[in-house]
Amino acid sequence: MEDKRELFEPQALRDFIYGVFMYFDVPEEDALLATDVLAYSDEHGIDSHGIARLKTYFGLLQAGRINPRPRLQLIREKHAVVTVDGDNGLGLVIGPKCMEIAIEKAREYGTGSVAVSHTNHFGAAGYYPLMAVKHDFIGMSMTNTSKGVAAFNGKEKMLGTNPVAMAFPTLKEPVVLMDFASSTVAYGKVEIAKRAGKKVPIGWCLDENGQATEDPERMINGGALLPLGSSRDGSGHKGYCLAGMVDILSAVLSGANWGPFAIPFAINTASSDKQVGKGIGHFFSVWDVDGFREVQEFKEEMDEWVRTLRAAVPLQGAQEVLIPGDPEWRAYEVRMKSGIPLQMEVVMDLKAISQTTGIPMP
Repeated sequence: MEDKRELFEPQALRDFIYGVFMYFDVPEEDALLATDVLAYSDEHGIDSHGIARLKTYFGLLQAGRINPRPRLQLIREKHAVVTVDGDNGLGLVIGPKCMEIAIEKAREYGTGSVAVSHTNHFGAAGYYPLMAVKHDFIGMSMTNTSKGVAAFNGKEKMLGTNPVAMAFPTLKEPVVLMDFASSTVAYGKVEIAKRAGKKVPIGWCLDENGQATEDPERMINGGALLPLGSSRDGSGHKGYCLAGMVDILSAVLSGANWGPFAIPFAINTASSDKQVGKGIGHFFSVWDVDGFREVQEFKEEMDEWVRTLRAAVPLQGAQEVLIPGDPEWRAYEVRMKSGIPLQMEVVMDLKAISQTTGIPMP
């Protein structure tokens, strides 16, 4: 099946997203914030976490399962460390506000960490550490997500894709950004393959019987994703450990639901009868480079780090060695000029939202 896509002007998509959040009485400042987080994904080539997710946010807000006007509560604080209750708000709003708290703590103490419970899906993890980089800080973000990934040597969904992201400031070279799921692949990429009628590589997924599968439908309907590294031969235990670290820092530490009890993001998915906390959780950390060495020296050396790795000899058949963040920056440069390509199924979702809300299609 051909993966047909339609191009949309970036600002027009932002206007549509903003209109949808305003339709649900999200405060204007929060609606702009949520729009920026969601649009970041599409504008930087992360199609799995952008406007394709708007249908789910729309459904959750429509069903009253997300609080459009949350009030953050600092429930515990000790010097540079804070725990926040997100009041069941949009993760797209709670996330940036909590990252700002971590930044302020780093400004005061040299470092800041915020654990968050009672929140929801916060978009692409890479958005948040970039907030810290603007201040010449190093930033990190992570979140647990609803179960979709098998435990190592297991076939049952027990953990989420549990992404982690870090960003490092540079002087003249592009910011170094690492943003990746702790599963072999993000769930959204399986959804993209399903919408396009394509197979997925062996090593991404298990079917309902615990067997490797190329069929995204088999994974979605009763199967599971595999942890980063996939099998024993691929050191899948390392991805499993990484997912566990994210789950513990984001959820066990904050008082959110952890492991298989994490609240599902999908509107049509029933939650576990057992709850061990509130909502899902995020974790943010920030470090002030100036506390370690002169900022100018660090950024100059980061530039040298980038240039050294970029000059590495590529494998036969590969054009170049990429630096973490290169795909995002290149996608941004292209998409802001040429438009953002949306799969036709996503376009149909937007049309349905437009008809319900009266907000004109972009």
